[in-house]
Amino acid sequence: MGRTKQLLPLGDRPVIAHAAGSISEAGIRDIVVVTGRGQDAVRACLTQLPVKFASNDDPASDMAESIRIGLREIDAASSGVLVCLADHPLVSPETIGIIIHVHEADPARIIIPVHKGKRGHPSLFPSALLQEMFITAGSLRDVITRHPDKIVLLDVPDEGVVLDMDTEEDYRRLASRYRA
Repeated sequence: MGRTKQLLPLGDRPVIAHAAGSISEAGIRDIVVVTGRGQDAVRACLTQLPVKFASNDDPASDMAESIRIGLREIDAASSGVLVCLADHPLVSPETIGIIIHVHEADPARIIIPVHKGKRGHPSLFPSALLQEMFITAGSLRDVITRHPDKIVLLDVPDEGVVLDMDTEEDYRRLASRYRA
């Protein structure tokens, strides 16, 4: 988008504050925010939330590298990792809670939310499966491809799981939905 989309305003808070706030409101306490460009401003937006920060200082790296950086910071006893994207700020705490509940019932599964037939975010991965990313240098998509038998597609009524902001038009549409 040509600017740090995590810092774009959505109502009275930046996008990143909405995304991290929903995670916190869902009851997750081991929250790691991986920052890159604009990290000081992102950190300033989240001072009121119980988050830890990790920094990906390589602007040429991919999302998989940011996930590996974040994985190094989470509690080793965690049974799963909820991978949330800052550009999906309208996911509700209730939806995150449902995903966590499904994980607690079957912690060996990869849980991917689906809204009206479209896969969305955040996805929850068993911690052990994500450790493969250190061995194979692959992505989340690679982990999913290697373990199709572990996938649970979870139908959710929350449109926020499929509303992302990759373009200015996406951002305007998302802001409009937020106001509504």
